[in-house]
Amino acid sequence: MKQHEIAEQFAHMADLLEYRGDNPFRVRAYRRAAQTLEQLPGDLAAMAVEQKLRSIPGIGEDLAQKIQEYLVTGSLAALERLKAQVPPVVPELLNIPGIGPKTAKVLTDKLRLKTVEDLAAAARAHKLQKLPGFQAKKEENILKALALVQQGQERMDLWTAWCLGQELTTWLDQVPGVTRTSIAGSLRRMRETVGDLDVLAAAKQPARVIERFRTSPFAGRVLAAGGTKASVITPQGVQVDLRVVAPESFGAALQYFTGSKEHNVRLREQASRQGLKINEYGVFQVKTGKRIAGREEADIYKALGLPWMAPELREDSGELDAAAAGTLPKLVDMKDIRGDFHVHTNASDGRDTFEVMARAGKEQGYDYLALCEHSPSLRIANGLSVPRLRERLNAIKAFNARSKSYRLLAGAEVDILADGKMDYPDSVLAELDFVVGSIHSGFTQPEAQITKRLIAAMRNPYVTIIGHPTGRLLGQRPPYAMDVAAVLKEAKDTGTALEMNAAPQRLDLTDTMARQARQAGVMLAICTDSHSKEQLGYMTLGVGRARRAWLQSSDLLNCMTLKRLTTWINRKRQRAST
Repeated sequence: MKQHEIAEQFAHMADLLEYRGDNPFRVRAYRRAAQTLEQLPGDLAAMAVEQKLRSIPGIGEDLAQKIQEYLVTGSLAALERLKAQVPPVVPELLNIPGIGPKTAKVLTDKLRLKTVEDLAAAARAHKLQKLPGFQAKKEENILKALALVQQGQERMDLWTAWCLGQELTTWLDQVPGVTRTSIAGSLRRMRETVGDLDVLAAAKQPARVIERFRTSPFAGRVLAAGGTKASVITPQGVQVDLRVVAPESFGAALQYFTGSKEHNVRLREQASRQGLKINEYGVFQVKTGKRIAGREEADIYKALGLPWMAPELREDSGELDAAAAGTLPKLVDMKDIRGDFHVHTNASDGRDTFEVMARAGKEQGYDYLALCEHSPSLRIANGLSVPRLRERLNAIKAFNARSKSYRLLAGAEVDILADGKMDYPDSVLAELDFVVGSIHSGFTQPEAQITKRLIAAMRNPYVTIIGHPTGRLLGQRPPYAMDVAAVLKEAKDTGTALEMNAAPQRLDLTDTMARQARQAGVMLAICTDSHSKEQLGYMTLGVGRARRAWLQSSDLLNCMTLKRLTTWINRKRQRAST
């Protein structure tokens, strides 16, 4: 977690330096260092101990010293000095999507803002559109962004929560006396964002575990600590609630604290009808008080005559009725995933090379990996011209000639332009194995126009899937307006898959819309949208989200053999040519 914290500190310094009009080379140095640290593999603290910080690209003596300073003190004196040299509201303004250092400078100079609420009030009074470079639409977008920021401050993204959860359970597993551990709550149900982190442990002497936890590196601040539970705020500002239960109650506690509340209410109602009572300690007969289940979670459901239900389903969205009827789906699992699509390298805006990403896919145990660089209109992402794309195709052919059990798919993430045309001509798309069609501009177009663009792309015989279909960025950008029913119908009619983008800032499609797509007979594909080898790990999030959507392996391109996948892709191309 430290490298991400320091990356955030460096990015913040770059913004403040740019706000002040500092040397642009210095600004860029901090931005590059932030990007490098964000994607750095390995243990930054260990590198510091071994004096290897200077081996990191873009990290010179000054930045290495600042990294050391943060690792030791948890803060950067230079950043604190910068904050003191700008108006206090500036750091808050820079956290608002769409407000960069230059925009913040105009706002503070012209409006003399003291607080973010001053900005909201000015926007509501339509004062922003009178400023140089501002229009009514920008003013409206700032108001929307303020609402998104408020929502985002209350939750953390799923990947951050997942990684912290893994660290916590790994640490707890090593505490003497702890026999079992698990994440609970909304993280175990794989909700798209997480508030507090719920962790469960089993031990015969819970007070000893609580004492170790309250003095652990996770306890930046202790909110409460008793004999069986404790709440702390981590150094990163995340609240963690730990509950320690007796081993014979672990299953009951896990079911209870996983939730959801609505699911548990329905379960208790059913238990009551059967003369039973359920709580975090077990299942009890009301008449005798005898406990009949508690050690294993599956036994809680079995006591009610129900099969175990996967945590991702427990939202009172039909799972109890399906369980009673014996129609619960056999949900997709990580072991069913044969490959990943929509993966970037440093040929466009990724960090790692072709060779590194290819090898990382193989190390994941995949049968195939689709490398999909950006198309040329996305200049900010270093999109590939046709000659550069063909160089990449040749490299992939050469790789596949050497590989027997693992194949790279020659792909591209191709912009769906404002008029619905693709950013490469069909003659070029025909050379590719896999095409992701994505909207990267014109997010504020009317619903009819966005829908028309998506439908036009799906009617292109070479477009395999639609990437991040709603365009949302969690806490930063709402989904664009589109006719969902029309898009799903066209996807089904044309044999075009829709992406479940597993990048934590996107998670697009939502689980709700993915379930709609499944019910409409639309094929889906989980894609990590990886820009570094570590981000291939986002597949865990994608599978969790797919399980929330009730998806089975038959609903996903990723679960097809290479032969079947190729047949599926070619069927659309052949149908269009007849």
